[in-house]
Amino acid sequence: MSVFGKLFGKSGESDKTLVLSAPLGGRLLPLSEVPDDIFAGKVLGDGFAIEPNEGLVVAPFDCQVAQVFRTGHAIGLTGPGGLEVLVHVGIDTVKLAGVGFKPRVSEGQKLRTGDVMLEFDLEHVRANAKSTVTPIVITNRDAVGSLELLGSGTVKRGDPVLRVLRKS
Repeated sequence: MSVFGKLFGKSGESDKTLVLSAPLGGRLLPLSEVPDDIFAGKVLGDGFAIEPNEGLVVAPFDCQVAQVFRTGHAIGLTGPGGLEVLVHVGIDTVKLAGVGFKPRVSEGQKLRTGDVMLEFDLEHVRANAKSTVTPIVITNRDAVGSLELLGSGTVKRGDPVLRVLRKS
């Protein structure tokens, strides 16, 4: 079975359904509450955000690393059916020039749900960036039929948070 094979057919779900888990613990937010117009306005795509209570980021689904941003603050992932997901730690964190970020993956690497992708110094980000709120965005929204946020409030790393129904 491929790295993506186990994502589908769970719990009676169709092969077009994918559930993303929380890549870090904290308060689950809709994108509209992200303190950045690009993310809140869904310019880059749709998804969710987490205001983190920890500095460890894990893979939200079985995927492959498409891009590790040079400054370490964001990671692009690809998954089943070409789904593209961006995990972007904090707002305006590119300005930190990599200080406080330790990527633990490389481009092309295959990941399983829960594999560590990134460690970051939460207190450093809190003190030096606009916000710690971390958007998780599906950047190729045209590949998605619908999204359903599965919870609210505080989530733990690994909790199911977003159901994605892919287009056929």
